[in-house]
Amino acid sequence: MSTDYQQAREALGARLRELRHSAPAGRLTGSQLAERHGWNKSKVSRLENGRQTPTPEDLRCWADATGQPDAYDELLARLRGFESHIRSWRRQLAAGHKAVQDTHLSAHADATVFRGWEPAMIYGILQTADYARHIFTWYAELQRTPRDTEEAVRSRMRRQDALWDSQKRFHLLLWEPALHALVCPPAVLAAQLDRLAGTIGLDTVELGIVPLTASVKIPPATGFWLYDDRQVIVENWHAELWIDDQASVDTYLRTWRMLRESAVYGADAQNVIHRARRALNTR
Repeated sequence: MSTDYQQAREALGARLRELRHSAPAGRLTGSQLAERHGWNKSKVSRLENGRQTPTPEDLRCWADATGQPDAYDELLARLRGFESHIRSWRRQLAAGHKAVQDTHLSAHADATVFRGWEPAMIYGILQTADYARHIFTWYAELQRTPRDTEEAVRSRMRRQDALWDSQKRFHLLLWEPALHALVCPPAVLAAQLDRLAGTIGLDTVELGIVPLTASVKIPPATGFWLYDDRQVIVENWHAELWIDDQASVDTYLRTWRMLRESAVYGADAQNVIHRARRALNTR
């Protein structure tokens, strides 16, 4: 968790404590506030000390319990302020994957130049429906979230319309292990690799593959997207990071350029993909 994020969460907790202490009807104890909403009293302590991120409903309950309902909008604005940069999967996926896909669909609509690095799986914008279906199923199991798989697949497929938009350009890098990862049955992966090979030559897509045998200047690590070189989206196991401060964006841009130096393109990239495709026949 970033220092800025934690500091913002602690500041919100301090504001919650201030509201509890200044309740118009008299100062509330943590136990009293917890009892009013059927919470464990330790929840009040965790929220006030920045050890737990409140939900919007938590904030509304807090404002009401302290007799200061007008404070809700301020509290919610504080929460939205730091959650706009670190978006936990638990919150984003509370209603399933489709809403997350729709958010990315909107972000794609607003950008024209995309740069990406993906070391572990095929990019969503290049996935077949069957491959995407397995990805969503596994992630729903991991995050223990509702399964709206078919709706999420349809939204992901709609994102791929951008590949045919002559005003957009996709500069994408894949690490070779992503071509071999059996996150789906071999037959599904085979079809996915055929689809991937077919994107080479599209005038909107520049696809580079970093072979396992290539020398790299930095370790191939977490995947990320750059939107118009002004915003970065990084995914990890607990959250998405939406980063827009220029110094951090520039770091990711340098990272992307260093990885690009190890990539192969065109016929050489096709050969790497076909090698992975042939390897499936030996399993």
